Amino acid sequence: MLNWFSSLMVWIGSFWLAAFVYFLLFAMVIDFIRLINLIIPFFPSFIYYNYDLTKEVVFLSVLSATFIIVLAGYLNARVSRIKELKLTINKKAGNVKSITIAVASDIHMGTIICKSRLKKIVEKINSIDADLVLLPGDVVDEDLGPVIKQNLGEVLRTIKSNYGVYAITGNHEYIGGVEPACKYLVEHGIVELRDSYVKIADSFYIVGREDRSIRGFTGKTRKNLEEIMEGINKDFPVILMDHQPVKLIEAQQNGVDLQLSGHTHHGQLWPFNFITKKVYELSWGYRKTGDTHYYVSCGAGTWGPPVRTGNKPEIIVLTLDFSQ
Repeated sequence: MLNWFSSLMVWIGSFWLAAFVYFLLFAMVIDFIRLINLIIPFFPSFIYYNYDLTKEVVFLSVLSATFIIVLAGYLNARVSRIKELKLTINKKAGNVKSITIAVASDIHMGTIICKSRLKKIVEKINSIDADLVLLPGDVVDEDLGPVIKQNLGEVLRTIKSNYGVYAITGNHEYIGGVEPACKYLVEHGIVELRDSYVKIADSFYIVGREDRSIRGFTGKTRKNLEEIMEGINKDFPVILMDHQPVKLIEAQQNGVDLQLSGHTHHGQLWPFNFITKKVYELSWGYRKTGDTHYYVSCGAGTWGPPVRTGNKPEIIVLTLDFSQ
């Protein structure tokens, strides 16, 4: 049942998850230092003089440090920055010489990314005055209930764009029920590209892939990229949205000019960014391979804890210049 108590429990649990991470890290560091001291004693005598007092000081220090880290991460996560990226695609796009795209991945709207937070994200998007808005997955966090209760779809309707707002599925749409989530988004003005493509202004293509989670949640497989792109005239620019940045080479092999992804949050909580950098070919940021540009966003919202200590949430202002 959705009520103030359930929401409170979600908030408490989310903050506790972030705090637990840093309590655990501090405990590991303290135990490592104690282990070294057992092998090569170096603690000064005052540590042992009143050991109970020492433990109290250490406990209060860890508690205070964790509180400060989580609070700072919470404040950091509340304000999405605008990051500008200018790229040239060496193709002619009809009569369109350049285009401005707002990209906001991993919004995770729900209990944590509530109406006030979503309004701020949408205000940032609208401040860009973009020709096109792209949402590369995880628009919905998990349960659609809090989204419906807060009428968050009406906030999405206020997104301004000349060519529309396009989204793809992410793993969280599948976690919470992909069909109801996509239906809700479509009903509120979002075009869902699910292993499909659309040609914009007879000038360039947007391709959207189903998330890789489709197999685990439905037993189905998503179409391969070559099959999705059948019928596309690759003389025109091709922009691909694929939520998880896995097997990036497929975009280059199929003549994609720009791939946009999210999913990783670049770890969200330090030091998990070091893990995502090992797991993914590109955890965050820009890369170009051959003629294909890639950008993986760390996301506009947060998953789980409303806390970011590894990076700032971002909305990308992508300016594409078309030339030949």
